[in-house]
Amino acid sequence: MTFDKILDDKRLWAVRYEGEADNCFAQLFSSWYDMNWLRSFFQDNLADLSSFFHITDVYEAVMDTINQAKRLECVMLDIRPNANLDVLFKHLENSRYLEMTLGREKAYGDRGHRHHSWLRIYAIKIEPGGYLVTGGAIKLTATMEERSHTLAELAKMESVRNYLLDNGVYDLDGFNDYIEDEQGN
Repeated sequence: MTFDKILDDKRLWAVRYEGEADNCFAQLFSSWYDMNWLRSFFQDNLADLSSFFHITDVYEAVMDTINQAKRLECVMLDIRPNANLDVLFKHLENSRYLEMTLGREKAYGDRGHRHHSWLRIYAIKIEPGGYLVTGGAIKLTATMEERSHTLAELAKMESVRNYLLDNGVYDLDGFNDYIEDEQGN
């Protein structure tokens, strides 16, 4: 696995998994803008969409997703020097109140006019203001453990976190050292 810089000021990075042509951040938004991919996803997950969000129209879900993705991408790629990613990312575990080394975090889109956002971006918090995106999902259930695609995102987060710890990365200095030594960036 390698890490791609998303923002030039090095506040936001994304994992490029082995064998992948692009990093997970770019892949997420590519999927979230792809009407065919979205239609297939919502048709496959219509029971969750209708039971949790009370939406039965796949086309409505597709268009809501594209609109949510546009807003979320703009917020994530905010290049103003005072833009604060800590406002966007929250602890993955709703019951966690304390910071932890390389904490698992989530960001989600804003509430639409019909429902809360189902888009999630998952990341490791390297330190305040610095995040490494590990993936994301359309979350249509109360917990991530309920569906295989969100459970896979949990596994990816843990795998990346363990990889960082195994390589001596505990904070931004360690991450920058790793990037320079291993990737030459």
